[in-house]
Amino acid sequence: MIEISAAVHQDKIIELLNNCNEDGIQFSYKEKKGINLYFETNAEDLEKAAKLVKTAIKNQPWGSVLYFRSAPAK
Repeated sequence: MIEISAAVHQDKIIELLNNCNEDGIQFSYKEKKGINLYFETNAEDLEKAAKLVKTAIKNQPWGSVLYFRSAPAK
């Protein structure tokens, strides 16, 4: 599971990752707790998946200036 902490654009992040399929890695939105969003993933390497999430968000026009954190959930 991947955890993303972002105070704004949460709906856009959810939409982006639910439709993301990079290198066969997919994400599925599960829940929100405060500013944290949780996504299930089929990736075996969660660090790689978290980096892919960061790149995907940063490549969006609204994501290039967004302050957020992406990491494997604990």
